[in-house]
Amino acid sequence: MSVDDSLRITQFVEKPSHPEELPGRPGMALASMGIYIFSRDFLYKVLYEDATKVHSSRDFGKDIIPSNIHTSKAMAYPFRKENGDPGYWRDVGTVHSYWQANMELCSVEPELNLYDRDWPIWTYQPQYPPAKFVFDDDGRRGEAIDSLISAGCILSGAQVKRSLVFFATTIESYSSVKDSVILPKVNIGSNCRISRTIIDKGTVIPSGMVIGEDLDLDRKRFHVTPEGIVLVTAEMMGQKLHSGDRDMLWRMAV
Repeated sequence: MSVDDSLRITQFVEKPSHPEELPGRPGMALASMGIYIFSRDFLYKVLYEDATKVHSSRDFGKDIIPSNIHTSKAMAYPFRKENGDPGYWRDVGTVHSYWQANMELCSVEPELNLYDRDWPIWTYQPQYPPAKFVFDDDGRRGEAIDSLISAGCILSGAQVKRSLVFFATTIESYSSVKDSVILPKVNIGSNCRISRTIIDKGTVIPSGMVIGEDLDLDRKRFHVTPEGIVLVTAEMMGQKLHSGDRDMLWRMAV
């Protein structure tokens, strides 16, 4: 991206091999974060016009922005902190980078502080009761350490370490989850061991299943990244995401 002294965008090229350098700063170039703000009427207008173009790829970075910056007012906003350092931003375009960005949130003082009341993050949150941790027996204790547990979750005699558990997820007794991202409405049966794994929403993990320890076995069943992160989806488990099917599968799993 190129801008003038007033930060008005003068050129926008999608993923160039040799981006234009900033004047007086060799080796530095401006890049789009992919976050765009439009006036409503303008957005309706350009989307309608683009829809009539036969050869358009229907992409903001390739079509919409480059074709309108010279006839409209397009301004850039430098995403930097008050001291001039770059603001928080992560590219989560791969399974591993998505897992890594989530793992950062489990640290004691993450760079992205979700609890900063001066910079709240507004997003849709379904209404669920508070997370619940039950049983306090040796080997069967509902607990979470260095983890983020969302509303509606039940840790029923299960242990979670360095993980994110999204809303309405249930983890049954004697199971352990480590260094993992568990997306919404997942059901993990008893006596499971899950590590360095992303489990997609609505997936049912049957009792006794082990994921993330034998990557050769995991590659036969799931998707494993070169870094050793395992991705599990309902489809890979032979499950459907329809609520009736999911409830039936859960009854079968437990």
